[in-house]
Amino acid sequence: MRHYLLVLVLALLQACAAAPDPSATPVTGELSRPNIILITAEDLSPRVGFMGDPVAVTPNLDRLASQSVAFTRAFTTAGVCSPSRAALITGVHQQTLGAHNMRTSSYGENMDEGAPYRAVPPPQVKAFPELLRAAGYFTTNDFKTDYQFGNAFTIWDDNRKGADWTARAEGQPFFAMINHEVTHEGRTWPPDTDPALHPVVARRGPLNAAIDAGKDFPLTNPATVRVPDYWPDTPAVRANLARFYDNIRVMDRQVGELLAKLEANGRFQDSIIIFTTDHGDGLPRHKRTIFDSGTRVPMLVRFPDGYGAGTQRHDLVSFIDIAPTILGWAGVPVPDWIQGRRLFDDPAPEAIFMAGDRFDEVPQRFRGVREERWHYIRYFSDQPVIPSLRYQNVNPIMREMRRLNAADKLSPLQASYLNGPAPREFLFDTQEDPDELRNLADDRRFAPIKSRLSRRMERWIDQSGDLGLVPERELVARIWPDGKQPKTAAVTACRLANGRVRLRSATPGASIGWGPDDAGQNLYSNAIDTAADFRARAVRYGYIPSDEVLITPLSLLPC
Repeated sequence: MRHYLLVLVLALLQACAAAPDPSATPVTGELSRPNIILITAEDLSPRVGFMGDPVAVTPNLDRLASQSVAFTRAFTTAGVCSPSRAALITGVHQQTLGAHNMRTSSYGENMDEGAPYRAVPPPQVKAFPELLRAAGYFTTNDFKTDYQFGNAFTIWDDNRKGADWTARAEGQPFFAMINHEVTHEGRTWPPDTDPALHPVVARRGPLNAAIDAGKDFPLTNPATVRVPDYWPDTPAVRANLARFYDNIRVMDRQVGELLAKLEANGRFQDSIIIFTTDHGDGLPRHKRTIFDSGTRVPMLVRFPDGYGAGTQRHDLVSFIDIAPTILGWAGVPVPDWIQGRRLFDDPAPEAIFMAGDRFDEVPQRFRGVREERWHYIRYFSDQPVIPSLRYQNVNPIMREMRRLNAADKLSPLQASYLNGPAPREFLFDTQEDPDELRNLADDRRFAPIKSRLSRRMERWIDQSGDLGLVPERELVARIWPDGKQPKTAAVTACRLANGRVRLRSATPGASIGWGPDDAGQNLYSNAIDTAADFRARAVRYGYIPSDEVLITPLSLLPC
């Protein structure tokens, strides 16, 4: 999968509309270990100017797009944040990791079974920033994690609100991830939303009021927004969509301020800049689904040498491609367990895959396969497409749909999302039906296409080791015996013949940190050349970190 086929890829790009110059290379010479900056927003489909949305006011992202390669068919692996972010940070599908249920930390809440837990990925799996850190990069995160397997102290050099790369050593390359949450589902609730709807509402109200107070621009006219046929066209729906567009404009302003800072500090000259979002819009029939409305996202890649500036690529991109792409830019070998591809080196796939499982208090399971034109989804559970979730029911569009459904005033299509089990299969021709309104699964004319996609999906479920096949209570029993979170074994040390100190933990897959004062200061990747005492501890993702131990090199036994 990860062969070096740059010539072939560039030839394919040349065949695309407005493709980059095939004689150019994205990263060369002095930038063989470039700085890399990943900017993310939350809960946002391609509802931006550079993707053709006529209502969105996003001048800063549009300017960035004019300097970038834009990917028009980029998709997340899930229609909700935690599973999607687990896949992004590892390059592995969330159901392979055991991080597919949303959220592991809320299992049992308003349910008849379960208790909170953390996912435990296979021992060989590491977050790609940790692999970068092991290769000498300084890694920072500002500030959302939400990977389902905990916040291992070995992943980031600096992980906090406002984290940046100023503490790196001179000449040290860095990777930074910077998140913007103003477009999140909960940020679009009006400040006067009834607190009785959900415990979070009372906390969100003042925050959302502060966002509104900063909207010093003409607000979006609800009459100008497009209401797709899967929603009722009512004033309440239009008002919430308009409010969402206003939050998108605020996000664009925040990104613009960040880009101005980066440019002023010289980062446009020495850094690769990526922009994307963690899944589709935080709206009903978008978020928590794997329709295109739930998983298709904007994605930009800006190179400091201007490679591909202002061009578009239309090949399929999955969120699991981000990790291997970044590792490749950094010159870090891509591990075999990574399931994605390097976007500028490896051939495009014929299909990509996405999944949905438990969302909050409602267990369910569905899987999807997306080709360039055709999209196939299979439901394995008996829930509606939009089950009743307490958190989602706060959304004004959701409340409007449920009100109209109770009065029998939704269209048959709209009502089908709320009433009764979802169809076992969906098949969409996204070329002719971009809103995915017409389900072709039962149309005999498309039976060969459905059969092909169904077989693709079944192979993927088998090859990916899909843990969604395992009931959640059984999965938890496997990874947390007796319902207790395992603890990582303590670090042990010995001295090699060359005098260096080797560290180990008996826990398979444990990562180790060490430092003179703080055991998380450095990531252990090779034997340490020091005679001074230091502290060390270990952690396996999903486990409790080990106790910190003091290592005295001069008193160690030989290995």
